[in-house]
Amino acid sequence: MNSIIPAPIASLPWKIILVLSALACFGATVLFSAAGGSFQPWAGKHLMRFCIFLAMAIVMSRFPLTFWKRVTFPVYGVLFVLLLIVEFVGFVGGGSQRWVNLGFMTLQPSELMKPAVVLALAWYYDQLPPAQVSNYKALFPPLLIMGLPWFFVAAQPDLGTSIAILFGGIVVAFVAGLPMRWFVGAGAVLMAIIPLGFFFGLREYQRNRVLVFLNPENDPLGTGYHISQSKIAIGSGGFFGKGFLNGTQSHLEYLPEGHTDFVFATMAEEWGMMGGLFVLFLFYLLIRWGLTVGLTSRSRYGQLVAIGLTATIFFYIMINLMMVMGLAPVVGIPLPFIS
Repeated sequence: MNSIIPAPIASLPWKIILVLSALACFGATVLFSAAGGSFQPWAGKHLMRFCIFLAMAIVMSRFPLTFWKRVTFPVYGVLFVLLLIVEFVGFVGGGSQRWVNLGFMTLQPSELMKPAVVLALAWYYDQLPPAQVSNYKALFPPLLIMGLPWFFVAAQPDLGTSIAILFGGIVVAFVAGLPMRWFVGAGAVLMAIIPLGFFFGLREYQRNRVLVFLNPENDPLGTGYHISQSKIAIGSGGFFGKGFLNGTQSHLEYLPEGHTDFVFATMAEEWGMMGGLFVLFLFYLLIRWGLTVGLTSRSRYGQLVAIGLTATIFFYIMINLMMVMGLAPVVGIPLPFIS
C-alpha cells in the first residue's frame, strides 16, 4: 500500500481525521433533525464548512514548523489591529460589537485571536532561556500578549471568548514552567476580586446569567428559561433517547438556540445517554491525540503550541457541556464540530 498511496497522503494523521469526521457527521445529523428533517439551513452548511476547513488544515500541515514561527507575530499584529477596528467601526449584532466587514466577508477577529495568543506565547517562551523562566521576563511580556486582546474582546462584550483567550495562554505559561507560586498567587487575587468584578465589571445581563446559574428555578419563564428547557430536553432523552427526528423540545421550539449553544441538549433528547457518551468518547480521543502530539514534540515551540491549542478546544467542550447541564452560567460558547 505504501507504494500505491503517495507519501504525503499516507503520512496524514488519518485516525484523528476519522474522529473529526465522525464528530462533524454526527453534528450534521443533529442539525438535520433540529431543522425538522432538512439539510437547510444548518446541516448542509455545517458539512460544507467542515470539508473546506479540513482541506485547509491538511494544506497548513504541509508547512514546516519554522514557517509558523516566522509568521506568528505578524499574524498576531494583524489580528490585534482588526480588534482595534472592531472597537471603533465594528459591526453590531445581538447587542455586541464583535465583527468587522471586509467587503467579501464578515470576520470575527476574536475567534482567530485565541490560537494567535497561543502561538505568540509559545514563540516567546521558546526564545526565552530556561534560566529566566522564573524571573519577570517570563511574566510581564506574556501578560501584555494575553492582556491586550483580552481587554478589547471583553469590551465587545464577549466574556466567553475573552476567558478562552486567558485559559489557553495560562496553560501555555504553565507548561512553559513558570513557578507554581505565581499561579497560586494569581488564583488568590482572582478569588478576592471576584465580588468586585461581579458588581462593577459585569453588565446587567451577565450578572443575571450568574444569578440564574445559582438558582434557575427562580425565574423559569424568564432569565432561567434556557437552562430549564435544556435540562428538560436532556432528562427526557433517557438512556437511548426518543429516536431520530422524534425530539419535541427543539422541534416545538421550546429549546432556544437548539442548533448552536444548546445543540448537545437537542442531541441528548433524541439519542439519549448513549449518544452523549459517544460524543464524549470522540472528544476524549481528540484531546488525547492533541496532548500526545504535544508531549512527543521534539521542539519546545511545537510542544507549547500543541498543548495550548488542545487546551483551548477542551475549554470550549467543557464550558458548553457544563452550561447545557446547568453546571456553569450560560455563555455564548458553541460545541466544537457539533454546533
